[in-house]
Amino acid sequence: MKADKIIKNAKIFTSNKDNIQATALVVKDGKFVYVGDESGLSAYEGEVTDLGGKFIMPGIIDSHVHVTIPVGFEYADMGERLEPNGKQEALEIIAKRIKENPGEKRYRFILEKKFLNGEDIVKEELDAICPDAELQIQEGEGHSIWVNSKILERHGITDDTPDPIPGLAIYVRKDGHVTGNCIEGAAEIPIILDSSMALTDEQVDAALQRWIDFSVEYGVSCVFDSGLPGDPVFHEKVYKRLRALDEQGKLPIYVDGCLVINAEKDAKEGIEEVKRLHREYNTEHLKVHTMKIFMDGTQKIHTAAMVTPYVDINTVGATAFSAEGICELLKDLNEAGLDLHLHTVGERASRTVLDGVEMAKKELGDSLKVRVTCAHLEIQDDADLNRFAELGVIANFTPHWHAGDPSYSATWLGEERSKKQFRCKTIWDSGALVAWSSDNIVFGDFMTWNPYLGMEVGMTRLITEKTRNYEYARFPKVFPPEDERMNIEEMLLGFTVNGAKQLGIEDKKGSIEAGKDADFLVFDNDLLTAEHEGFSYNKPSEVYFGGKKVN
Repeated sequence: MKADKIIKNAKIFTSNKDNIQATALVVKDGKFVYVGDESGLSAYEGEVTDLGGKFIMPGIIDSHVHVTIPVGFEYADMGERLEPNGKQEALEIIAKRIKENPGEKRYRFILEKKFLNGEDIVKEELDAICPDAELQIQEGEGHSIWVNSKILERHGITDDTPDPIPGLAIYVRKDGHVTGNCIEGAAEIPIILDSSMALTDEQVDAALQRWIDFSVEYGVSCVFDSGLPGDPVFHEKVYKRLRALDEQGKLPIYVDGCLVINAEKDAKEGIEEVKRLHREYNTEHLKVHTMKIFMDGTQKIHTAAMVTPYVDINTVGATAFSAEGICELLKDLNEAGLDLHLHTVGERASRTVLDGVEMAKKELGDSLKVRVTCAHLEIQDDADLNRFAELGVIANFTPHWHAGDPSYSATWLGEERSKKQFRCKTIWDSGALVAWSSDNIVFGDFMTWNPYLGMEVGMTRLITEKTRNYEYARFPKVFPPEDERMNIEEMLLGFTVNGAKQLGIEDKKGSIEAGKDADFLVFDNDLLTAEHEGFSYNKPSEVYFGGKKVN
């Protein structure tokens, strides 16, 4: 058989557990037609490339990123990052910056809540220092925002405006009056991206091209875009450009898309919208077949849903859906042939999903075909660790988060629980399907989009001076539990075939097997034996998508 590409003398990690390593492969018409040892190459004709023992792996699948939100952030200057000592100092710095830069329509700042030393900001304080222009301060983790009255007025947010998701995505009130603090994406994202619909197609395409260039450089062949809460119009604006780029042959990355549904009451209408997107965005490299739900928020601002209360404020957070609501949703998704992906940071968020899956399985049995993925899984109750495998729920972790100082989270979790986070190895060893992702909401310099950073921290649970990461993010002590560290084979599988299984594309992608798309990466360094510290500096020397060299 005449072949397009024949490779021998390579060290190939196939991600196919039935044939995990090989030394030769053959590509024809964009597909692998042979994977094995060199004795099988005699059946193929064509130029043979001797790789001299170089390492080959499948294309990376990053199974939880954000593609549409960063396009908006690309053109929305978030402003200066503040690190004040308390609220009063923060307000003084902001007032000084506004005075130094008069005449702007909107002033923007970034501030982590911890720097307020337990106090909060209200709109009256922002109005006092900025009465004539708009003023926003985004919380550093990206899940809440403080704004002045000008912004509330522009968005029609009043004391009578209902919360998008009661108990979770809310307009904070005091004595019945909105304070200007908007918590979680359904409440804050429409404000942050309120000028994004004015972006031209050329601007959207330019932002997407930066992301495409990064993905090609690092060998990311597929992603799951995990959506944009609160602004489906801008979300679809970006999908229209992705579809156009694909139709023009300019989108080499496979994008598995979704639609975010904010609340349980929106589920029925949301399914119809996902079905519409499934019909309208269905090109070679863009598909939509998943509903995304932000089941809870984040630990830092105490919106993650917990089983055990936060030790500092004695609350447990809230979930967007009840277990019964998840059960009903799964039945409807099953009938529509759609999948479900959920943001689940806190232990009660994932437990609620697991309970809902269990209810649905009792009713539908083996006829339940919905692929259910819980993402992030920062903290789990011991009783739920084996339930992912038992119920067939996919666990998606963001491994570059698996380093840090547990004494910080101990202030709200307590010392014992703060040392039992990100228990990915335990869930992996239980037999559950575990996939890895990078989860970012801004493109920026793409530092933490790097999948090899995720692999490094997943293996070490620390970040040192050897790690390719920001200098301010150094955590040289192993984040407990130490036995939750993964090995390199597990990291490679989670970033390839397991991601493909999560997306339902394992028949085409995720491993180097005959009949699958010829997405593969060539490295000068052997990833299987590379040092774990500093692993983040790895990068492929050659990248092939569909059998074509793209870098």
